[in-house]
Amino acid sequence: MSWKKSYRSIYYQGAPEPDDMDLKPSETALLVIDVQNTYLERADRSTLSGADLVHYDAWTPFHDRMHNQVIPRTASLLADCRNAGVECVFARIATHTLDGRERSLSQKLPGWNNLLLPKHANPSQLVPELQPVGDEVCVLKTTDSALTGTNLRLILQNMGIRNVICCGIFTDQCISSTVRSLADESFGVIVVEDCCAAGSDELHHKELEIMNMIYCHVMSSNDLKTMMKI
Repeated sequence: MSWKKSYRSIYYQGAPEPDDMDLKPSETALLVIDVQNTYLERADRSTLSGADLVHYDAWTPFHDRMHNQVIPRTASLLADCRNAGVECVFARIATHTLDGRERSLSQKLPGWNNLLLPKHANPSQLVPELQPVGDEVCVLKTTDSALTGTNLRLILQNMGIRNVICCGIFTDQCISSTVRSLADESFGVIVVEDCCAAGSDELHHKELEIMNMIYCHVMSSNDLKTMMKI
């Protein structure tokens, strides 16, 4: 199905198909969000049992998607965007302090999202395949949104960026928060479906349906490359 018809929520059933976006390279940025070592590290399955083994297996589809699809396709998209003159920008969750005392409340609450990732530590680094090149910008954040917790809005504005292409993790958390912030600031936003992942495919696809056509346009990396002619 065409990206112009897919991921339609009840709000947009029967709505006209969107036009192709005019993504001039000088006005477009590719933003890769939070693809960091901490999310790709795994224990040896043979050493696990009980609840730990159940948890490991529950996350296996996410890791398969990341290694087999999201990371290689994002790397390909980065290469094509660089060749086309599209600005490539990165965001990662990282604290300036060792104890993370400047973190937002959502990253201090107990549970899965309780993150302490000092900026120089290995877990906070972007995965090797998706590293900035040269003077490409990477912002550090202790919020879900890459926009509200950093000076990224000002950076994009100063570089003349009007459209932002979003990739990374997690679709229903930091991607979603960033997309909404960008939309509120009147950027044109694209989310590349096969370059994102959530903890489960169900959460991934539902969040794309929620965001599509109001906060962003959702499309595949192939659809995007075709539209941009890259």
